[in-house]
Amino acid sequence: MSTNTKQTSGIPAGELTELLAYAAKAPSGHNTQPWKFRAGGNTIEVLPRFELALPVVDGNYRELYISLGCAVENLCIAASHFQYDAVVTRQSREGITIGLTRNDACEENPLFRQVAKRQTNRSVYTGKKISGAVCEALQCVPAEEGVSFYLTDVDSPNGNRLAEWVFKGNEYQMGDPAFKNELLSWMRFNARQSAATNDGLVYHVFGNPPLPRFLAKPIVSLFLKPDKQNKADREKIRSSSHFVLFTCRTDTPGTWINTGRTLQRFLLRATETGIACAYLNQPCETPALAEAIRRSLPVEGNYPAVLLRIGYAEPVSYSPRREIKIA
Repeated sequence: MSTNTKQTSGIPAGELTELLAYAAKAPSGHNTQPWKFRAGGNTIEVLPRFELALPVVDGNYRELYISLGCAVENLCIAASHFQYDAVVTRQSREGITIGLTRNDACEENPLFRQVAKRQTNRSVYTGKKISGAVCEALQCVPAEEGVSFYLTDVDSPNGNRLAEWVFKGNEYQMGDPAFKNELLSWMRFNARQSAATNDGLVYHVFGNPPLPRFLAKPIVSLFLKPDKQNKADREKIRSSSHFVLFTCRTDTPGTWINTGRTLQRFLLRATETGIACAYLNQPCETPALAEAIRRSLPVEGNYPAVLLRIGYAEPVSYSPRREIKIA
């Protein structure tokens, strides 16, 4: 299954394919990869694919647009490797346009080498704490307009509150049959199923053995319960070092795209530093809990968008990506 592209571009076809392949290494909810690319002249458009949205967990498309922002940031970083200056000239609900200008003196972005290395690491971490100096360096990652992020130790009072909201989010989500059905629809239980789509949540990413779908689906369904999910998340949080909460000043597509760009910079910087990251977005995805965070934590009344846990861990398997083909 290929990522949708259309080329009428002055950018050489081989370079364009590579640029889009780097863009597509961005994270996305349930690994839906909800983007398509269009190229013309010296511009590339990153456009939403609403048919790949998650209507239950992401009904307002916030996480979809954050994923588009991550893809845009990857593309802009990769452009420097191919000696292009990249400038975002438009971003709206309809998509994002990036203009590329050849610059033989362009220096490669230091984060470029991390684009292919970055991964979402859902494993139990080592428990080793991130030093204050490293936290300070991470806190210095540049944020786009309207975006803020906050680091807090998982053992701090605010960390404990975030953990409790994660557990409460599990109660909401795992008690919702529609949420569980949507999650199961994106799970890939064996290599054959994964190869057929090159998307979704693949069995080996979770450390599960491959099984036929008719066997795996009912088994996994038995574990999609609040108490079991909370037990697993409690261990994962305990093994982590810090939470990182990303917030938006406005709850709009433009700021969500900016959140994705900021998030991707943070993820790449963390990867460069040897730090593992995983998502615990349950409180951001549950309106009542998101409002509680907004009103109760020192986030200047901003809207919570993404919650990470970070720490040190052994590498895990990578999620697949659809092949880039240029029509």
